[in-house]
Amino acid sequence: MPELPAPPSRPLAALWDRYRRHRTRFVLAVAVSTVNKVADVVPELLIGAAVDVVVRGDSSFVAGLLGVESREAQLVWLAVVNGVIWLVESASEYVAARLFRGLSQTVEHDLRVEAYDHAQRLDLRWHEARATGSTLATVNDDVNQLERLLDVGFPAIWQTLLNVGIVGIVFAIASWQLLVLAFLPIPVIVAASLRYQGVLEPYYLRVREGVARLSGVLSANLGGLATIKAFTAEDRERDRVREASEAYRDANIETIRWSAAFVPVVRVAILAGFTATLLVGGLSVLDGRLDVGLYSVLVFMTQRLLWPLTEVATVLDLYQRGRASTARILALLAVPVEVDEGGHDLAEPVRGHLEFRSVRAGYGDGPDVLHDIDLVVPAGETHALVGTTGAGKSTLLRLLLRFDDPRAGAVLVDGVDVRTLTWGSLRGSIGYVAQDVHLFAGSIAENLEYARPGASRTDLAEAVRHAAADDVVERLPGGLDATVGERGLTLSGGQRQRLALARALLRRPAVLLLDEATSAVDTETEAAIQRSVREASAGRTALVVAHRLSTVRHADRIWVIDAGRVAESGTHDELVAAGGTYAGLWAIQTGDA
Repeated sequence: MPELPAPPSRPLAALWDRYRRHRTRFVLAVAVSTVNKVADVVPELLIGAAVDVVVRGDSSFVAGLLGVESREAQLVWLAVVNGVIWLVESASEYVAARLFRGLSQTVEHDLRVEAYDHAQRLDLRWHEARATGSTLATVNDDVNQLERLLDVGFPAIWQTLLNVGIVGIVFAIASWQLLVLAFLPIPVIVAASLRYQGVLEPYYLRVREGVARLSGVLSANLGGLATIKAFTAEDRERDRVREASEAYRDANIETIRWSAAFVPVVRVAILAGFTATLLVGGLSVLDGRLDVGLYSVLVFMTQRLLWPLTEVATVLDLYQRGRASTARILALLAVPVEVDEGGHDLAEPVRGHLEFRSVRAGYGDGPDVLHDIDLVVPAGETHALVGTTGAGKSTLLRLLLRFDDPRAGAVLVDGVDVRTLTWGSLRGSIGYVAQDVHLFAGSIAENLEYARPGASRTDLAEAVRHAAADDVVERLPGGLDATVGERGLTLSGGQRQRLALARALLRRPAVLLLDEATSAVDTETEAAIQRSVREASAGRTALVVAHRLSTVRHADRIWVIDAGRVAESGTHDELVAAGGTYAGLWAIQTGDA
């Protein structure tokens, strides 16, 4: 399986650079969150002021500030201010939550769409060499982990920092001695946090790898249930899923073991800070060096300062998971697209003249599959590619569609190198029927319209008729509106092939590529499809890959591919008369060998 590129060393900073357009909204969310935290701290100050009013009466801080001597009036003023503060706190909390959560959802949406779009533009061979579940885990689960960090983690981090800052100011004004004592545990907590961050990072990466592997196994097994059942492999596959799930579980348990150990350390530090404030502050009040109201404020503030730090472990957990997931997402986005889109369009109307010039091709770092292929298909003719399995026939179609590029030589359509063409011009001129037909979950009409969105019912019916698939549609309840299962599993292989052919014909392409398009149909249907293909191929170029030579005996020219080279070419009669490779294959298939 191909490895992803190394992720950036600071993935969250890279994400910040990537989404500059959301910075204004983020800054606004931070500003409102700041207002919320200030409003959240003020009630503790009001409690101290109230105690001061009760104890000192007309000499209290409130009396001096407002010029009100009556204790009752002072308390009324404090109650009014408290009500206003609570309204501000509630409103700012609502707005901040809306901003942060909306931002997290927006970033999650943008990143998921960007990651999916990049993944679908990556070369086909990259996907073929990689487990689908791994890519799915990155595009879905990793993005969800990041969303939780943005939704919960970042607001909690900012609120904690604000809390420390605001409370620190209050303590600095009240007593430097208590400031030092109350804040003494914070360096311990910060140091432990940084230490745990380094310790936990490899564990969280292991968790992400575990969920990717588990997703891959589940995706592959659910797609291959028929094979699993046919070979009575249910127990084996259950054990394989259990093994992957156990690895994921164990990675999580090991991570939890380390992250959970953080909370007791924080609690001990909190106990030390709170006890120091309670004891030293109380002695200062008894000695007359500290007002009782201010002492009440500091006791409440110590609790407010230190207790939220118990959540650092949870925030750290979200941070590490989000950071690991961000690294995986950015690594996927860093995978280069090697088969790039060209910038030119074919001249209209597209004639469909195909040419392979001295083409040499292969897959990955493997040996060449095609060797110096020279092949010409004049516009409007039907040519066939035949040969033994693995000879390189389907590879030629992949090169024409630009699923891959040749290592040497050139593939041309109407004399233009396909590497210079836009996808819309190249693939928009081609109707393709793969050997392994893929139908999407939905109706038959929706699957056919995939080739030409907005096609009329008349066009759909005509394409179905040309593909000899009208009997398939008529037998299904609902006709064109009948629903096929995911990947078309509710249909037989032959039915899927005929619908795929109808989908290709609906596109009205200049070039028709058929890769074993009749391999899963019976002889009678094959004959009907052959007639339809000959009819539909009139006026367009067709290149057909076939193992059944009977399906291509009427082709204008047959190219025999052997071990990646053109062994011979000609009409059916010419090749049979020549007594070469084709004649041998024909004799085997007709029973004359």
